[in-house]
Amino acid sequence: MRKTLILLSIFFLVSCKTKKGATETAITEKRTAVVLKPEEVDNAKKSRAYDLGKRVLEACNTSRFKAFTPTEATPKVIANATAEKISATCRKIILRNGKFIGLNLIEVIYNEVDNEYLFRYDIKYEKTLFKRELRVTINSENKVSALSTKEIKTKPL
Repeated sequence: MRKTLILLSIFFLVSCKTKKGATETAITEKRTAVVLKPEEVDNAKKSRAYDLGKRVLEACNTSRFKAFTPTEATPKVIANATAEKISATCRKIILRNGKFIGLNLIEVIYNEVDNEYLFRYDIKYEKTLFKRELRVTINSENKVSALSTKEIKTKPL
């Protein structure tokens, strides 16, 4: 009986210590990114993110994609944003969502570690059954370092 009480108390102490470490790491991870108001962000960064994101999405409607230049995007983005890859992605999106209509800025997230701005846009399509989001990342050199779109799952009522 005495041994079981000692073992239970040891397990209790060990479990308390592991929980403290987990919360401390979660707090430090949250401090790396800050949500900013759109008014607090430089207009050049906002317009660059909007223009380049809109250019890619309008390519779905027109089937013409103007490639990124080295002053607009990083070499990684230029290599990944080929006309073939964009047209393949566009075919899937058009079948599911219809034609692209417009973009609305949701929020801007500033990553303090990498000195990058993540712009989240709500994409408006003809069909409103499925909701999609565009994410454009602008680095410190005012170049697009990442560009992605994904479907947002609707939350049940």
